[in-house]
Amino acid sequence: MRVQATIAGRVLRTRAAAALAALAALAAVSVLLAGCGGSGPPPAAVPSLGQGASGTGASGTAVAAGSRAARLHAAAQCIRQHGVPGYADPVLTPGGAVYSDLRPIQNASQPTLAAVAAACRALVVAAGLNPGNEPPAPPQLVQAGVRAAQCERAHGLPNVQDPTARTSYTPGHGFGMTGNEIPAGGKQSQGFQEAGQACHRQMSAEIRASTLSSLGSDG
Repeated sequence: MRVQATIAGRVLRTRAAAALAALAALAAVSVLLAGCGGSGPPPAAVPSLGQGASGTGASGTAVAAGSRAARLHAAAQCIRQHGVPGYADPVLTPGGAVYSDLRPIQNASQPTLAAVAAACRALVVAAGLNPGNEPPAPPQLVQAGVRAAQCERAHGLPNVQDPTARTSYTPGHGFGMTGNEIPAGGKQSQGFQEAGQACHRQMSAEIRASTLSSLGSDG
């Protein structure tokens, strides 16, 4: 049932940095992200997918430094090839903001993350990719989130706050809820059921506004 699915997703998303804290606890992820966002230009060439620093991959071709979008694709492809197949290519806005979906990395096992870190760190650094540091929410997403919050407050969830550009969100899942905003009983509570029925359209619009394709065109 679509309404139930929307409600469940709304409960599972969090504005707090719980997912980031879980990732930071893993040494493999700290290695993976250690160089992200660092100063200085990217190297002239980066290791090919799946072959460390050898410069050749399964196709025998090197991954040369190209556009930022090409380097982001190379990093994402490496992450997918080393155990996180659901990790989508990050999107790069005309203004240079990078949006990526943290959820597949968050859900990966520690051995998988260690393998990703070992194989892909140079590509991640070259791309300037930091999947644990999303840009501020763009206006389109904030506006959709405010409309959803207004509806929810009017239909059983009085503690829900309007999001801002600085409110945490998950690409493809929208803004989350803090513990103070979720009523006793969670998604089974009367308030959540009422909000899910009355605000399904607004909640779905918020989720659509948070997809990578939408974020990429709104920055």
